[in-house]
Amino acid sequence: MAVGRPMPPLVLTGDEVQQLQALAHSRSLPHSIVQRAQIVLACGAGETNTAIARRMGLTGMTVGKWRKRYRELGLEGLHDELRPGRPRTYEDDKVAEVINRALQTKPADGSTQWSARSLAAATGISKTTVHRWLQTFSVQPHRQKHFKLPTDPFFVEKVRDIVGLYLNPPENAVVLCVDEKTQIQALDRTQPLLPMGLGYVEGVTHDYIRHGTTTLFAALDVATGAVIAECKPRHRHQEFLSFLRRIDKEVPKELDLHLIVDNYCTHKHTKVKAWLAQRPRFHVHYTPTYASWLNQVERWFGIITQKAIRRGSFSSVKELINKIEQFVAAYDKTKVPFKWTAHADSILEKLQRLCSQISGTAH
Repeated sequence: MAVGRPMPPLVLTGDEVQQLQALAHSRSLPHSIVQRAQIVLACGAGETNTAIARRMGLTGMTVGKWRKRYRELGLEGLHDELRPGRPRTYEDDKVAEVINRALQTKPADGSTQWSARSLAAATGISKTTVHRWLQTFSVQPHRQKHFKLPTDPFFVEKVRDIVGLYLNPPENAVVLCVDEKTQIQALDRTQPLLPMGLGYVEGVTHDYIRHGTTTLFAALDVATGAVIAECKPRHRHQEFLSFLRRIDKEVPKELDLHLIVDNYCTHKHTKVKAWLAQRPRFHVHYTPTYASWLNQVERWFGIITQKAIRRGSFSSVKELINKIEQFVAAYDKTKVPFKWTAHADSILEKLQRLCSQISGTAH
């Protein structure tokens, strides 16, 4: 039997839910604001303070506080109250002027973005104060985030197909993420490396000698994390066919093969399609255009680049290939599969939010 005073329900309108969801999924706002928006959304969904507190690792008093604050003040109630201290030097209008200047204008000297120093010089406010305001509102003019919207007309279908293979792989089958890392250069530094020591990092010359390139073909087993890898001198359909034959040889004949590949022309060559058509156990799943991030082998390419290639110095292509093969052999001994957590709906929702942001700009 429930004890204590009855808790009045919190009714949210459609606009309020939309605004709160934008705050709850924001990556730029302070964590406290995001968490409070999540609390209010849960209250609006009918959850009790106790249930919300248990799920979010908070106290019931904290949940009750923000439920009450939102009921009384709305969105403004999610922000902290003013605290006693020295009177403010600048009013809200001045803060808004500086923030809007950073967001909507460019410096007159031709620079592409503002800095705390240039904003301070243009507004007559101290650099420390400007820097604190930029941090408060998570405004970062010096940073950029890269993106590329997919143009594939079957983007939704392909995302659901590939994510379905990750989250619910078929029985009696192997799911392999296949791709190539092309033009890996055998770079030899012009002078010996200076070894790392106490108080200083490894030293390396900025110039190098090129000794040729190789292409790394790799197939990542989604279930086990094992990698089938092979270096080849060129990147053509002939080399890709040769790698497919190796996959066909190494994977037991009784298992089906689901290959996740991108849309590169090598993968869609007429001879490749003819070879696959003669082997019904092969099933090819193409990633959407501009969505190679769906292919888990890209993450493995990042690992081998960081740990074995980027900082290496190689006097020949053969030495580079030996280093790659050594890394692959060691990796397979301690292999751990990547854990895919994103479901198709969450990916599509993120894309929708990105499209909404773009449609709201002046471009």
